[in-house]
Amino acid sequence: MAAPPEPVATVDTGAETLIAGTDSSFDASAFEQSLDRRPPQRWIGWRLHLLVLATLLGCVTAFGVMHQLAGSAQLDAVWQPNARGQLILLSSPHEDLSAQAGKTLDSLLLPGQDALRLDALALQRTARWIVDDSRRQRYLQLQDQLAAALAQGQVLLRFVDGSTLSVPTPPRGYRGLGIVFWPLTAFALLLYLVGTAVLLLRPNARNALYTLMAWCQALNLLLIAAEPAGGIGQPAGFARLDLLLRMSLDVATATAAVCVFALHPRRLPHAGAVMLAACGVALAWVIAGPGGALPLSWAGTQAVVLGLGAAATAVITWSHRLQPDPFVAVMRRFSFIAVATLGLVTLTVAATHRLGGAAPAVAAIGAVSWSLFFVSLLLLVPFLSRSRRLLREFALLAGIGTVATSLDLIFVALFSLGPLAAIMLALGLSLAVYALARQWILNQMVGASVLTTERTFEQLYRVAREVQDDPGRAAQLLSGLLHELFEPMEMLTVPRRLAQARVVGAGAALYVPLPSSGADAGAAAASSARLDLDQVLVMRHASHGKRIFTHDDARLAERVVDQVCRAVAYDRAVEQGRTEERQRIAQDLHDDIGARLLTLMYKASDREMEEYIRHTLLDLKTLTRGLAASNHTLAHAAGEWKADLAHRLAAAKLRFDWRFQADRDLALSVVQWSGLTRILRELVSNAIYHAQASRVEVDLLLEQGELLLQVADDGRGGDPKAWRHGLGLGGVRKRVRALGGSVQWQDNVGRGIRCEVRIPGLGERA
Repeated sequence: MAAPPEPVATVDTGAETLIAGTDSSFDASAFEQSLDRRPPQRWIGWRLHLLVLATLLGCVTAFGVMHQLAGSAQLDAVWQPNARGQLILLSSPHEDLSAQAGKTLDSLLLPGQDALRLDALALQRTARWIVDDSRRQRYLQLQDQLAAALAQGQVLLRFVDGSTLSVPTPPRGYRGLGIVFWPLTAFALLLYLVGTAVLLLRPNARNALYTLMAWCQALNLLLIAAEPAGGIGQPAGFARLDLLLRMSLDVATATAAVCVFALHPRRLPHAGAVMLAACGVALAWVIAGPGGALPLSWAGTQAVVLGLGAAATAVITWSHRLQPDPFVAVMRRFSFIAVATLGLVTLTVAATHRLGGAAPAVAAIGAVSWSLFFVSLLLLVPFLSRSRRLLREFALLAGIGTVATSLDLIFVALFSLGPLAAIMLALGLSLAVYALARQWILNQMVGASVLTTERTFEQLYRVAREVQDDPGRAAQLLSGLLHELFEPMEMLTVPRRLAQARVVGAGAALYVPLPSSGADAGAAAASSARLDLDQVLVMRHASHGKRIFTHDDARLAERVVDQVCRAVAYDRAVEQGRTEERQRIAQDLHDDIGARLLTLMYKASDREMEEYIRHTLLDLKTLTRGLAASNHTLAHAAGEWKADLAHRLAAAKLRFDWRFQADRDLALSVVQWSGLTRILRELVSNAIYHAQASRVEVDLLLEQGELLLQVADDGRGGDPKAWRHGLGLGGVRKRVRALGGSVQWQDNVGRGIRCEVRIPGLGERA
């Protein structure tokens, strides 16, 4: 794994200004942060008053729609169209009408008027997705006539068999609005309030365009919720108003999308011309459609909406090419997915509009699914950096539902499958795609992807060990780990204190507090549960600009830094405990065993025993001093080793040659000092007691971090392969392996044995 580039230690004035401006930024909406760099305003004063007023206005509007619908008359019954488009009565809460279940309806008989023939068109919920213009006009006329007839309070039904039945048509009431009405209305109010809040937080042209889109689609959702849940009949004039508003709202939304992408996140060259062209297309549609002599054409409206949607995708792609930005990349994905799914629904409805039976109802469900999908994308925009998982899941399910209904109609039209087989196959394919590619699709929507948990743990453990070995490199090592986790396009460090990690610039950047290069990472973590460190790592454009930073990323980064610091603090606490325990043992040995040996030395029976005990006391002094010290320099340890070995060899009447050379001095840990001390003693003891030597040579060389220790004698020698490696030689091998080195015995030149110990990277393990 290649090491990431080291963060720049200095930062220009622009970056300093950027980070200075983020301390007081309003983190509740990444979208509004990105639209304006001015300090945000809190929810006080006129903003709060306008938000409360807007909330009341939205609630009053929703209640007015509910009241109007609840007061409208309807023919309350469940009908099913047959292959010829005739209506078959399935059930009804009216006893007299329920008794006619299974009969086919022919018409409504109106006093003094011609009979009003009813077919499957009477069950259509909206004219918005009726492809044929003449059929749409007949639908509007039929709904007007039905509203007038049902308003009389009593209608006379005539069935195909010639029988008639007088049925009352009372108001539908609030219970007759249907179950779907309430969640859709709540969803519409939510979108309306989000759009209002964005505009109140940052009143500017770009936010106004987003708010316009949100309001248009909120009203669209409210109209969808107001569609009849069952029965026959709508409020007077509702069908025409619904058609005009929904087409106009879709065109207005597409136009606003082109304009907002021309301005956000940066104003494009010729943005005015782009916006003027989009508004010109919308104006031409108004003049030719609702404002002119031509009727509202479904094909023309869809062409305008899809054309403006494609233009919005082209504009955001242009913006991304001029200056790559993760927020723009996410918006481009959203735009492409929305236009592609709308195109799929449009083509499917256009190709299957001549099908009878349940096809119109399936097409209407597909259109509603697309509307919910688009609204979910709109709601995601202000919260991209906050990773609203519920909204993302809802958007994915709505998109899958749109595809499923489209596939259902395609299977019926092109493969002549039955309705049940078609819907089962469409649902099966859609659910398979959802199950197999769910996480990939969600990641592609916002570009969210980080290392796996296992990989993250491995990297975290590695960095914790390296920081423990060299706390001064804590900031550099943590920067490298965060670079591996998020793969930003740019990284730099700023000398500044920051309480916690934060996402800024609509997810374009992530600020993470780090310990300074000279800071004690363990002390920083031990002093406070929340990091308040000495410098800030600024990362911009995650995953090489393919995604935005989210607040989950900020929490992950903060926990990574915190865990590394805590790991170092824990290791240092353990090491401190070991040091204190070694000091206690050394003190006990010095006070207890040392005193006993001193008493024995004074009571020794002869001089030889006295010298032996005196030498043992010197060994004990060296051991206790080594245990009490936290570390030793190599030069100081070499001096002690030389003195100790010289004393032992002189007592044994052996000649001693010592050579020490080092290209630098380094600190030995207690483990290294203890291991090398015992290795030297064991090798010299072998020369004294087993080799029957007269001369011992010790060479200690340190070059480029590798320690070379050679102990040679002029004793009996022999073949080292034939030796029995008991506790002494086995202990030497074990200690050398523990230090990460290797040991080899070989014949000395002329006479005796030479032992060679090599320990590479001794300074790195200190």
